[in-house]
Amino acid sequence: MTTAIIVIAVALVAAAAVYFFLVRGGAGGGRGLRSRFGPEYDRVVARHNGDTKAAEDELGERVRLHGDLEKRPLTEAARAEYTARWARTQEQFVESPQQAVAEADALLADLARDRGFPGGESFEERADALSVHHARHVEGYRRVHSARDDGTGTGTEEMREAFLEARGLFDALLADGPAPRDHDDRQLTKGRGTS
Repeated sequence: MTTAIIVIAVALVAAAAVYFFLVRGGAGGGRGLRSRFGPEYDRVVARHNGDTKAAEDELGERVRLHGDLEKRPLTEAARAEYTARWARTQEQFVESPQQAVAEADALLADLARDRGFPGGESFEERADALSVHHARHVEGYRRVHSARDDGTGTGTEEMREAFLEARGLFDALLADGPAPRDHDDRQLTKGRGTS
């Protein structure tokens, strides 16, 4: 009887530790979330006007909702098609930056959906889910999406920087690992300037 109580107590403590690690970001709460989310942590804190508790609650909720997301693998054919589509979009940037940015935004949404991330109409839900798994790269996606929707005429240089930054998320989703550094961004450096 005593052994059963000890086993149950140990199981409860282990379950609580796993919950704390997954939802609250590990030991130190905010330190774990800051480490996991990087720049996204700072962005959310700023959006909450410096209220770290509110920001950490939001990030913890993201982990709860999207942490167990099961990513679907891509077939080699799909991987090749996405690679070709990105290359066409990148080439298009020189002649039509705004159109290329809009295509990059759509391409990232399609790729994220095919990998198992939320694919509905809500950009924010998709970006939040991506931030749980690709926090270091989600800001580029946000910037491309913002440049696409920006009616104030984002300059070519800002669009180019957003496009380059979004490439990190593209690579991470394509490989589901660290973004490879061997991609060719020469097309984007040809069309430098501002609009």
